[in-house]
Amino acid sequence: MQPALWISKTGLDAQQTDIANISNNLANASTVGYKKSRAVFEDLLYQTINQAGGISSQNSELPAGLTLGSGTKVAATQRLFTQGNMQTTDNSLDLMLDGPGFFQIQLPDGNVAYSRNGQFALDEEGQLVTPGSGYLLQPGIAIPEDAQAITVSAEGEVSVRLNGQVENQVVGQIEITNFINPTGLEPIGQNLYLETGASGAPINGIPGLDGLGAIRQGALESSNVNVTEELVNMIESQRIYEMNSKVISTVDQMLASLNQQL
Repeated sequence: MQPALWISKTGLDAQQTDIANISNNLANASTVGYKKSRAVFEDLLYQTINQAGGISSQNSELPAGLTLGSGTKVAATQRLFTQGNMQTTDNSLDLMLDGPGFFQIQLPDGNVAYSRNGQFALDEEGQLVTPGSGYLLQPGIAIPEDAQAITVSAEGEVSVRLNGQVENQVVGQIEITNFINPTGLEPIGQNLYLETGASGAPINGIPGLDGLGAIRQGALESSNVNVTEELVNMIESQRIYEMNSKVISTVDQMLASLNQQL
């Protein structure tokens, strides 16, 4: 079988994966706190026919070898945790992380997930939860029923002004988490990530201190997807896909010509 057929097949498979990754980025261009990912390509094994540096005669060596590659593959999808733009909402329960860090979200099974999405709501007990699934923010913070206003400082201190009182009352402290390798986190949907062996252990701290991002109340972090860049990447992947298809068509014509002559 002509090796070029299989090599081009790996190219088609790799570009299909790249297009799927690009389409996911574009689909989440409006998702709060979404971080874009990019496909990481690597070449496959090589068949060595002549080794570089091999003896070609009694007093000479081969300056270059003869190796034939076997194609390419997508080795990983690397997530880029660059800062998204600020969207002002003036909603007191919308919290944006300005800098590194993640909110801690408690899952129904008791495990902790991590999120850059700072859209929060109150449940029937006045606790801060995610609006889509109702998962609790950790550490838990409960807002009193008679709270007239909610204030969250840049350092995550949550205070409320109660009915009939002049001064605010502190009701909790938001802590955030960072990782030595955020790219190693496992995305599970719902704007959540899980710790993995590659991400490293979570490092908890107070917002705005020790290199962690500060909290901006009344704002949200938009997706860091650049739509124009993704469209250019999509066109590039499409052209590479077409070129690999052309190679398959060319090899097929060569084999057909050979069959006719023999």
